[in-house]
Amino acid sequence: MLRKLLFILSVIHSVHSSAQQNENNLSDSVKSLSEVVITATRTERKLGNVAVPVTIISQKQIQQAGSLRLRDILQETTGLFLTAGFGAGVQMQGLNPDYTLILIDGEPLIGRTAGVLDLNRIAIGNIQKIEIVKGPSSSLYGSEAMAGVINIITDHSRKKQLSSSLRYGFGNPDKGWASPWGSNTFKQSDFNLNAGTYWKKLSLKYAGNAFYNDAITTRPFSIERQPQPVNRITNQLQLAYTFNEKAKLDLTVRNAYDYIKKELAVTNNGNISSSYGREINNDWNFNPVFTYRFNQKLKSALRVYHTRFNGSEKLRFREKPDSIYYDAFSQRFYRAENQTDLSFKKVTLTAGAGYIIDEATSTRYDNSSSVKQNKIVYGFLQNEWMPVEKITIIAGIRYDDNQLFASAFSPKLAIRYAVHPKLKFNASVGRGFKAPDFRQLYLNFTNVAAGGYSVFGSVDAVKIITQLQQRGEISELLSDYALLTNLTPEYSTGFNFNIHYSPLKKVTVKLNVFRNDIDNLIETRQVATRTNGSQIFSYVNVKKAYTQGLDAEVSWNIIKNLTLNGGYQLLFTADKEELERIKSGKESVRDANNISRTLLKSEYIGLPNRSRHMANLKLTYENGERFFATIRSIYRSRWAISNTSGNSVYDVNDEFANGFVLINISAGKELKKGFRLQAGMDNVFNYQDRNFLPNLQGRVIYTSITYNFLNNKKK
Repeated sequence: MLRKLLFILSVIHSVHSSAQQNENNLSDSVKSLSEVVITATRTERKLGNVAVPVTIISQKQIQQAGSLRLRDILQETTGLFLTAGFGAGVQMQGLNPDYTLILIDGEPLIGRTAGVLDLNRIAIGNIQKIEIVKGPSSSLYGSEAMAGVINIITDHSRKKQLSSSLRYGFGNPDKGWASPWGSNTFKQSDFNLNAGTYWKKLSLKYAGNAFYNDAITTRPFSIERQPQPVNRITNQLQLAYTFNEKAKLDLTVRNAYDYIKKELAVTNNGNISSSYGREINNDWNFNPVFTYRFNQKLKSALRVYHTRFNGSEKLRFREKPDSIYYDAFSQRFYRAENQTDLSFKKVTLTAGAGYIIDEATSTRYDNSSSVKQNKIVYGFLQNEWMPVEKITIIAGIRYDDNQLFASAFSPKLAIRYAVHPKLKFNASVGRGFKAPDFRQLYLNFTNVAAGGYSVFGSVDAVKIITQLQQRGEISELLSDYALLTNLTPEYSTGFNFNIHYSPLKKVTVKLNVFRNDIDNLIETRQVATRTNGSQIFSYVNVKKAYTQGLDAEVSWNIIKNLTLNGGYQLLFTADKEELERIKSGKESVRDANNISRTLLKSEYIGLPNRSRHMANLKLTYENGERFFATIRSIYRSRWAISNTSGNSVYDVNDEFANGFVLINISAGKELKKGFRLQAGMDNVFNYQDRNFLPNLQGRVIYTSITYNFLNNKKK
């Protein structure tokens, strides 16, 4: 099939080339390949020269979409699925949020809950662009980059600026429509302030964001709405000092603070626990970078990074007002790294080494005052070679010496072949890994707010369960109990083949075929049951799995001011052991008459919580720089939620969440004297799924105003 596709594209290209005499009349989308990207190779490279799948979301796209948080803009991006459990996580190429590394200016964010880093925590008011690299990137970034990397690059421009924006949104998900200031209206407000100045060698930039949202959630399988208003404040200060033409120091300090008022009603084993309280998250980042350019060929950078995340939740139970639930988690991450780049005419060498200290304490561990620590020494080497103008070959490898686990090697090879300015092929293969996190190792947690289930990390699970068994508190040890042992890292071998083609002046097509083979997949499994019926879970290396499919994107400049952009992902996944059982006829299912029969391979749907089909479509009208209007749609096909067919695999007979379509619209206009107005509506048709998407807020109408205080001043 792939050979046929390449042949068809080659024929189309030949016909088009013979009809078009002027080879230099390139489309805007081809010209955009000259944009500089960093994340794919850790060095500045033109997008057209990068050999791995990269998506860039520009500041202009973010502003036109009216996005407030990182979640808003990523959900409209081809191939990304936003999960709803434990905050908004991002699923890439069918791999869970645990395996996608989230960076700000090249440095990792921490503070995950059940492996999910909540994208709602991240304000985007000062973002210059977002770079998304799909496929294993552990050869450059280490653990958690098994599915890919999302790098949020903030505005570091050296200029004088002073601007602010205010957005007000409102809605009522129960009624669908609402008055802007009604007593039953759900309100949303967002304020941004950006300032910058410079004196000779020193420049300063400040970005501040204050966000409030009348968020709600729904208890699954009920119509009861529970308010969870959210307050978020983000401040970022950037300082840059240029010593001379060779030496420069950059310093970034960032703080993000969340206060969430909570009302919960959780059902487990038929029991409902109702509670109320608050959640507080506080995230600090400190990042000095010293760069020294010896000459035009040699550059070296020393990066020091410290980040600290503190999160706590305090709840009081309605059934027992005197009973209080308190949960606290603190993580500290320290890293020192040197990266050196050496460039020749056809070769660029990138070498680096670093040292990481990762620490955490939690009330969910065996002792809330006990510091869990991991230390990592690592080094990486990458060679980018351009033997001829049309071919780029990138080979890289990284070695991680992990204190808690075996060492890990992460190699990667990528090739780019530019057949013609309008036709390019990229192919890459890499091995990624994810080390077990503190949660999977040390968790010792019983959730009294949700029916009393327990989760024990692999280090002490057997010891704790044995003690409970000796006290007569265990009624049953399940088969997965025998799998409890020391966890090993998960590994993934990923392959991507990418075609970038511009058959016509105003049309660009991108196609990426991918496959990821995962070994030692860590899963949460129930390993025992207490005498009171509550479950005990732990973590085990149990699975070999794969995800595979394709991403397709099309951009068409229909007429001068009207552009259509569309994207589609087709995804197939499987647990390899489950698939083998089905192929050999060892898996069964019960039909509507409760009669057991052999499960067919065509009925197997693979890993749960993944949509087979996803698509997005955007129509944009722009009249110069003064006016724009967009209509954007997001489609997700149904996905498996729970196994209800009585076997051990997910198939078409299980329970699914319904597929859906969301429509968002926005429009804006530049006015005189530095003003810009914008209005829009998210979730136009007020789509809601209270059972499986309880945090989807319903229709929101908004308007915003931006003012540039320095608009009329000469530069």
